[in-house]
Amino acid sequence: MPRNMKKTLSLLTVLILLYATGCDLSKSQKDTEILWDKFGVPHIYAPDGAGMYYAFGRAQMESHSILMLKLYAQARGRAAEYFGRNYLESDKLMHLFGISEKAEECYNTQTGEYKLYLDSFVKGINDYAAENIASIPDDYKKILPVTSSDVMAHTIRVLCIEFLGMEDIATVKRLTEPGSNAMAISPVRSESGNSILVSNPHLPWSDFFTWYEAHLVSKDFNLYGVSLVGMPSVTIAFNEYLGWTHTVNTIDASDRYELELKDGGYVLDGKIIQFEKKTVSIGILENDGSISKEEFEFRYSEHGPVVGEKGEKAWAVRIAGLDNGRIFEQYHKMGRAKSLPEFEEAVKMLQNPMFNIVYADRDGNILYLFNGNVPVRKSGDFSFWSGTINGTSSDLIWKEYHTYESLPKVINPPSGFLQNCNDPPWNCTWPAVLKPADFPPYMSPVRMGLKPQRAVNLIRAHEKLTFDDMVDIKLNTGMESADRFLDDLLKAAEKSTDKNVTDAAAVLRKWDRKSDPESRGAILFAAWWDSRVDLAEIPWSNDEPVTTPRGIKNPEKAIELLAKAAENVTKKYGSADVSIGEVFRLRINGHDYPSNGGPEYYGILRAIYYTPDSDGKLSAVAGDTYYAVTEFGKKVKAEVLLSYGNSSQPGSKHAGDQLQMMSEKKMRPALFYREDVEKSIEKSEKFHKFY
Repeated sequence: MPRNMKKTLSLLTVLILLYATGCDLSKSQKDTEILWDKFGVPHIYAPDGAGMYYAFGRAQMESHSILMLKLYAQARGRAAEYFGRNYLESDKLMHLFGISEKAEECYNTQTGEYKLYLDSFVKGINDYAAENIASIPDDYKKILPVTSSDVMAHTIRVLCIEFLGMEDIATVKRLTEPGSNAMAISPVRSESGNSILVSNPHLPWSDFFTWYEAHLVSKDFNLYGVSLVGMPSVTIAFNEYLGWTHTVNTIDASDRYELELKDGGYVLDGKIIQFEKKTVSIGILENDGSISKEEFEFRYSEHGPVVGEKGEKAWAVRIAGLDNGRIFEQYHKMGRAKSLPEFEEAVKMLQNPMFNIVYADRDGNILYLFNGNVPVRKSGDFSFWSGTINGTSSDLIWKEYHTYESLPKVINPPSGFLQNCNDPPWNCTWPAVLKPADFPPYMSPVRMGLKPQRAVNLIRAHEKLTFDDMVDIKLNTGMESADRFLDDLLKAAEKSTDKNVTDAAAVLRKWDRKSDPESRGAILFAAWWDSRVDLAEIPWSNDEPVTTPRGIKNPEKAIELLAKAAENVTKKYGSADVSIGEVFRLRINGHDYPSNGGPEYYGILRAIYYTPDSDGKLSAVAGDTYYAVTEFGKKVKAEVLLSYGNSSQPGSKHAGDQLQMMSEKKMRPALFYREDVEKSIEKSEKFHKFY
């Protein structure tokens, strides 16, 4: 037999055997792997997208299984059934907005590869749970198995109810406002000629706000970044060609309407309209282990679900984006993009109902987008729509959203940089290129706080910026408020003969104007800043957005408040020059380190929020979470940190293992290339057949 014919028959035999055994050649060539690095970050290598997302589900469960199952239980509206009456209000909210039903509808819209990816993620969750069932507490086993609709419900709950709608639903705000920093530098401003991206979301350090760091690799896909726990998409990320980050934007995509009740209904356009009604039975786990049932009636107007009523008034809330079913598809396409046009094509889907986007790529492009589902309204400005809306006119019930083309955006500004620190879009670069008058007055307010001003001022102080410069800016703990007002305060104090004032001024003269662990004077200045009452001689103005407010119009009052601040700090901490590190701590899982940074309203980029601890110290509970500086050269270079670590599982070594680096203002290399990953492997796993 000729040699070539033998080779042909041999190959044919292999193909017949593979077909007969149900194997697919493309899937049998390489197993799916998870290489865990020394910081508990999973680097997932898979032959295809399904295998990649399967492993991503498994990895998240290994790092956060208890948290994930709790979040899915809440999204189902059955947390009270699993955990008790404390979760009843959360369950009622899920049923009121029909989150499970909307999730099922959204899941049914999934098609092709994206449905497969979502189902594979869920299968990874359930396979991990089945193989590690002994590690899952009994109360949480009842939640299993997780469904794809659970994942959709969790996503809708977090983005639409918690981020967008909670201000209009709840009467009490959360402990801290979610926020973020983002910066992008184009080659015009970069020393290396490469674009640089800074990612820095600020959120609470627990619950559904928790970030999960991961690296996902499959055919034509190589993405590094973070996902909110329980979601299958990496949502702040970079690949070899480009990267993006999010900040919470000043979007009004949730409105509360005041309804006038009459004859069992509500008044709309002069007519009485009857409410639609729904009765739901909710199970509640009682202290004796039994499950009781309670029925609740929910009412709906044309505006949306009724969240409360009193006397002859009721209030309904309308939230944008509740029907966005293709958000995971959008993020996969964003992560797969290799150019700005491809990235924009994905973002135009507008499946994420909120969050600014700041972007940079290897071609030197940078982009800022005021992203989200902004309702198209017939009238009113931002202040009007931020308040309670008259529900008696149907003209005020919006029904469509602004298109991508009509949203505020800036691409490649002459300044060579973009920033957003939760401020409105108008001063995303300096000099400004966006004009509020070019957009509807309800699009966004006109203001700029001290934190975004600090970002602009630190960047514009450099003619050219290096990668290390951007790391230093990200880790900067200086106070813009001090740079703006301290000199005037000290000048006013020079005229005082009050020893309390002169002693306090002496502390502030020695202060480095930072909020580092060793900084002495920061706590005193912050106490003064907290007590001031409109002391600025020149208030903030959009004509001078990055240098106002400034000046002290009442020096006598300013030094009076300084003396009082020094008295209060001394009484509370024993000394007016107590250091930041003595009071503010980073504490998780037995780790305990001095903190740095502070609340953003002092104009600190290193935003950290604290709560009192049992020993009188203050422990960090929110603020800087994941942060990354990424440069897009021939090879992508990135340094990152995840403040609280990449696991919330009890006893995990990766809960809090990055706090020391945070305390020391250090970052670690992001292991993007496999040769670097293999030098830092803590453990590895392989999976073959799973779907």
